[in-house]
Formats: sequence, C-alpha cells, structure tokens
Amino acid sequence: MEFKDLGLPEKILKAITKLGFVSPSEIQEKAIPVLSAGEQDFVGLAQTGTGKTAAFGLPLIQHIDFASKDTQGLVICPTRELCMQITKDLISFAYYQANPNIIPVYGGTSISDQIRQIKRGAQIVVATPGRLLDLINRKAIKLQTVSRVILDEADEMLNMGFKEDIDSILEQTPAMKRVWLFSATMPKAVRSIANNYMVDPLQIVVGKQNSVAANIDHRYYMMKEKDRYYALKRILDYYPDIFGLIFCRTRRETSLTCDKLEKEGYDVVALHGDLTQGQRDAAMKKFRERTVKILVATDVAARGLDVHDISHVIHYNLPDDIENYTHRSGRTARAGKAGKSLILINTREVGRIRQTEKLLSASIEYRRIPEAEDICEKQMYALMDRVVKTPIDDAAIDRYWPVFYDKLKDLPTEEIVLKFISTELNAHLDYYKGAGDLNADQEKGGRTKGPRNEEGRFNRNVSGPKKRYTLDLGENQNMNKGALVRLICSETGIESRQIGRIEMHSRFSYFEVDESVSSEVLPKLEKGTYEGKSFNVAVSKDQDGAGSYTAKDYGGRSKSGNSYHGKNKGPKKDYKKDYKRGQRKKY
Repeated sequence: MEFKDLGLPEKILKAITKLGFVSPSEIQEKAIPVLSAGEQDFVGLAQTGTGKTAAFGLPLIQHIDFASKDTQGLVICPTRELCMQITKDLISFAYYQANPNIIPVYGGTSISDQIRQIKRGAQIVVATPGRLLDLINRKAIKLQTVSRVILDEADEMLNMGFKEDIDSILEQTPAMKRVWLFSATMPKAVRSIANNYMVDPLQIVVGKQNSVAANIDHRYYMMKEKDRYYALKRILDYYPDIFGLIFCRTRRETSLTCDKLEKEGYDVVALHGDLTQGQRDAAMKKFRERTVKILVATDVAARGLDVHDISHVIHYNLPDDIENYTHRSGRTARAGKAGKSLILINTREVGRIRQTEKLLSASIEYRRIPEAEDICEKQMYALMDRVVKTPIDDAAIDRYWPVFYDKLKDLPTEEIVLKFISTELNAHLDYYKGAGDLNADQEKGGRTKGPRNEEGRFNRNVSGPKKRYTLDLGENQNMNKGALVRLICSETGIESRQIGRIEMHSRFSYFEVDESVSSEVLPKLEKGTYEGKSFNVAVSKDQDGAGSYTAKDYGGRSKSGNSYHGKNKGPKKDYKKDYKRGQRKKY
C-alpha cells in the first residue's frame, strides 16, 4: 500500500511526496483513514518510532481551514524537543496549504513572542502542558474554536505529573470536539483520560502494548558498580562508528558522565533539564548535524527526540520506571532499521533485567564487556574502512608531494603503512595495554581474580619490588586514577603494566612503579603541570608496604594495633570509622 491509497487530499499527497514518503507504516495505514473521516475519537497504541506524528499530523492538516485565523488544532506533548519536532513535521505536511500558521509553545523561551504569534492567527498550536496552561491563565489563547485535540505521548505526560494540567486544559475546550490519543503504553491513568474526555473511542493497537521494535537487539553487561563508567568506555570504543544515546537517571549523573567522556576525547554533548533553552537547542543541533556522535540525556529531556539513524541506545542505568525502557529503546531502529539497546547493570540488578524481559515478553541477551584485544581489533577494522573510503584530493597531494616524498623516501612501503596505522591506533593500544576483565561473575557477582591497576588493568609484574611516590594533586584537582596513569606513562615512558597500586585522596595521591624503572620518575616527573595546575612528585616517606599509613595522611591520626588515637589518649571509635572510610582501595 502507498499513501495515495489512504484517501488523502492532493495537496497533502504532494507534500509527502516532496518529503520522500512512499509507503505508510502500520500505525499510519490503520489510523489515517479513520482520522481523515473524522467521525469519532481515537486511541492509537504503538511503540516509539513507528511514525505516529504523520499518523495524526496528515489528517489534522486535512481538517484545518487555513483561510481562517482561528485556532482549530491543538497538539499537547510532554517535552520542548518533541514540541519543536512535531511543529516542524506539521509545517512540512502543510507545505502546499495557503497561509498556514503552526506555532510551538513551550517553557524556557519568551512567552511574549509566543503570544504575538498566537495573536497573528495560529490555526494549529503545538504545546507542552505547563506553558499552554500559563497562556490560558493569561487569557492569551482561546480554545473555544478547537475542533481537534491530540494528546501525543500521553503515558509520558502522566508520568511527568501533568495529569492536573491536562485536565485543566481539556476543560477549556469545546464539548463537541474530537480527541485523538497516542501512546506507547496504556496505564490506568491514560485509560482514565480516555474514559473522561472521549466518547466511544476507536482503539487501534500496533504490535503488543509495551513492546519495542522487533529489529532492536537487546543486550546487557554486568560489572561491579565502581567499574560502570569504565565498562561504558569500553563499549563506546568497541563500536567506533556509533551514533547513539546514553541514558542516565538524573541530571547530575548526565552532566558528570558527559563531562568525563568529553575530557577523555569522546564526541559527546549533554541534554538535561538544568540547561537553558539555548543550550538545549545548541546540543540538539550538534547531535542532529552529527558534529557529535553521542548524546548523554535524561529520560525526560530525550522524550520525543526524533533523530534519524541512531545506531545504539545505551542504558547507563536502567530507568526507575521499567516501562520507560520501551521509550528509551525506541530511539533506535526507527523506520524499520536495525539498532542495539545495551544495558549496564551491577551484580545486584539482575532481577531488573528479568522485570524488563517480562515487560517486553522477550529475552535480553547477556554479553561480556569487550576486552582489550577485541576493542583494538575493532578500531583497526574501522581505521581500514576509513582509509579505503577516503577520497584522494590530487591537487592537494601534488602540492605537498615533494615534502612527503623527501621525508618518506628512505622508508620501505610496509613500514610507512605501519607508521600511519600506529599514528592512529597507538593511543588505544597504549591505553588498553595490560587491561583486565571488567566482567562480573554471573553466578556469584564476582570477577576474574587478579591484582588490578585502575580501570580493570591487571598488573603483570605484581611480585617484584616497587617504589612509592607522592603527588601533590588529588581528587579536589580533578585528578583520578586513569588521569594519573596517563600522566605517568606519557611523561616518563613507563608502561601501564609497570605501575602498581594507586591511592587517591582529596589533596594528594600515591602511586607505585616497578623499582626497575623507578629511575625514570623523578628526572621526568618531579615537577610539571596538570590542567594548568603545578605539581610536585617526591619519593614517599612511607616505603614499608601496603599497610603503612602516616599520621599526616589521616589528619593527625596514627595506626596503633587495632586502636586509633588522636591527641587525647585512649581509643576513639570515630577515628576508627574515619580510618575505615579512608582505607586505600586495592587494585
């Protein structure tokens, strides 16, 4: 079937032909004839990414009298991003209509500008509930002429606490109107809206309720909680061509995760509720234009996000409401394409995987976190693909060829190739050199045993003598174990496997290196700068092994048998707790 078989008017068919639409999706095929007839209320249940906007948008354009300036169509949706996306789609559907005025109204931007646009005569208003209610209370918008109300992503609006707002808005609309409700799920709260504001609605279900697209590959990875971020990085490195979304539960987690990834060279941008509208627009522009490859977002901020060809959705944490998994995963595999939905869990969250499987009525496959060899192999293949696909600019090459030739003429061809490959891959090869296994044991919640360095790296030379150093940078100066390893390796030439135990404190750090290479440390690392901050490295006064702590390390407390003493005599229980909190993590 094609769109021309659905009975749409000629101008609308011309518009969708211009957009390249040919065959309707299942929800479009079932909904458009019913909504075009316009004789009854309607409930459409379909998973995210199935084309619901066109399913209601095309018939809505058909029912609007664009010769009138009255507001006749009202679309209510949960987020600013979805509001803007629906508006953009409706404007494209109305391309050949005379004088269409379709405007979005949402918070975080000038309400005065929106009021002026409405007064010019907006035949269709696309709105978030809060801003629309504000306009109603200001008497800036009149809904008495509305003949079609569309509630898009109804389940999410209720999850976000908009029920009272929606009730207040619908009470301002005429009794004689048509209500079209679209949702991915049908909880009781959504059903209550249908019961209260709709008359004998026709309900169409596409696929199973709460289901996601069949062409999404669902996988989960399990690690210790403290390794969650490092597992995420391995997954990102394993998919070098990723164009994806990372979902976090909170705004703070979203911001921190994005900041950490950005500092480590990943092309990322964040999207969450603490950003201004200008910042949100800039973030979405970068992602849509693929200036960045990864968007780190909260559930609310990414609702309704319609970006083509998202290859991966990564759940840094599963959502608090498992039903939101459906909405998250629906960001990929849109328009019949394939995609991957990848979940990170710790050893205590296996039960939530089972809940998600029950919700989906499908299994989620366990996969092991990629190991160093697999990642480097993937990066190698990706590099080869890029080289093969890179067009040759003969004019530029001719200009610089004498320089290239003079520099490289004495090197064998094979060595030239290897050097260029190494230029691209050395960072990954060095970073993952000696990397260990981050996978947690599925049965016991443990992991492959072995003494660890940072980020799952296993020290190969653990039994040899070590030399211990003090660095006067710590967590307060944004120093972390990964940054410290990279600093040591880049400045001294020491390999990561030759670095032993690392301890991070608020204002200083300790690290160990094999005694065989310790002579390289002070001459090359004694003084320097890190992120613009000066630092000093010195041989630690405590060279007695892993169990030794000085009084200075713990604010005047010293270790004495099983008791801990301050300036006053006698054991202090509080100090014991402090010591336990300050104990070094062993890797």
